[in-house]
Amino acid sequence: MSQTWRSRIPGWVEVPAIIVVALLIVFLLKTFVVQAFYIPSGSMENTLQVGDRVVVNKVVYHLRPVQRGDVIVFDGSGIFTPEVDTSDNGGPLAVVGRVLGALFGIAAPSEHDFIKRVIGVGGDRVVCCNTQRQITVNGIALDESSYLYGKNPPSREPFDVIVPDGKLWVMGDHRSASADSRAHMGDPGGGFVPLDRVLGRAFAVVWPLSDAQVLELPSTFDQPGLTQADGGN
Repeated sequence: MSQTWRSRIPGWVEVPAIIVVALLIVFLLKTFVVQAFYIPSGSMENTLQVGDRVVVNKVVYHLRPVQRGDVIVFDGSGIFTPEVDTSDNGGPLAVVGRVLGALFGIAAPSEHDFIKRVIGVGGDRVVCCNTQRQITVNGIALDESSYLYGKNPPSREPFDVIVPDGKLWVMGDHRSASADSRAHMGDPGGGFVPLDRVLGRAFAVVWPLSDAQVLELPSTFDQPGLTQADGGN
């Protein structure tokens, strides 16, 4: 009986080959399906804590549009000011460690990766604030009490914007500690995030176990009047 292909491969070759294949599978899943992200700042507290690991669905927006209330990860290079500093590379081993850590969601992400909540989509008029100090979308007031940090007001900065088609207006849940769309209204992009910069939707916190949760869409975004403007999706 002839030997199987596996019995003909030396052990010193087989083990590294299995490791390489496993890493390749993880890389493909990360690139096209799901990816774990490490939360480096407090801009999304209390929904997300510093050090949380969230799982991001990278397929969902090929199946449905971005929705108001979604927590998204996006590439903010050239649009937003970095919230983490990764300029000190610490040498080749540190670089390799960061690459592997980012692959498995155990290291700080790129300084250009941001995580925020979508408040407005293309065609929406987003205003802060009405007489009750609430943000309104298309004239409908948002009840943000379920996710806003502590006693933070919806925004200390007034604004009145119409979201261009193909763009998003995003804000952190910790409004007083988030340099989000509001902080970049005077920049060339107006603070809006292009849809093609969205990497995916964060749908669950998986670590630490004490913070584990599914990131559901807040009920305030289900109000009937909000859906009148869905341009750009």
